[in-house]
Amino acid sequence: MNYSAVLELESSHKKRPDALTALSLWTGRHILVAAVAALVVAVLIGLPSVLIPNPFFTRDIPAVGWNYPVWILTSILSGMLIATFVRTPGGDDDDDDGTETPQQRRAGRFGMVGGILAWFAVGCPVCNKLVLLAVGYSGALTWFAPAQPYLAAGGLALTAVALYWRLRGQVSCPVPLRREGKE
Repeated sequence: MNYSAVLELESSHKKRPDALTALSLWTGRHILVAAVAALVVAVLIGLPSVLIPNPFFTRDIPAVGWNYPVWILTSILSGMLIATFVRTPGGDDDDDDGTETPQQRRAGRFGMVGGILAWFAVGCPVCNKLVLLAVGYSGALTWFAPAQPYLAAGGLALTAVALYWRLRGQVSCPVPLRREGKE
């Protein structure tokens, strides 16, 4: 990302949060990657959970109303999160050595866990083999199905936090800590 463009935008929008500044600097490439990634995530979650009707998977218990917004929001947030990993050709980020900061690794993990939680949340509670092995059919209906909205909320929150961290990191320049004895 062009550092002078970031400084200019930040000086003109002092009250604008870093994440919104980063979004305003996205190129067409970022937007395209976000859209394609969101579509891929939607298919990867929607097919096995039968939110997209298909002949390959079945669902014993019909989807409830909140499954669809959670599925769509997870897809959008995940697509945007994936797009934060796109480098801008000719930007200042071409100079880095390819290493990730701890916050970048944490954001990636949060996004991955958020997507998995959302997948468990929108899926059929008795069609999931892992849940059936862990708690059985009656446990899936008694314990797991009522927990699915909480899994959805947790998954969306983790993915949103990961996206915020990644966007904020695109426009902020962390200052390295000074080590003892070195100046």
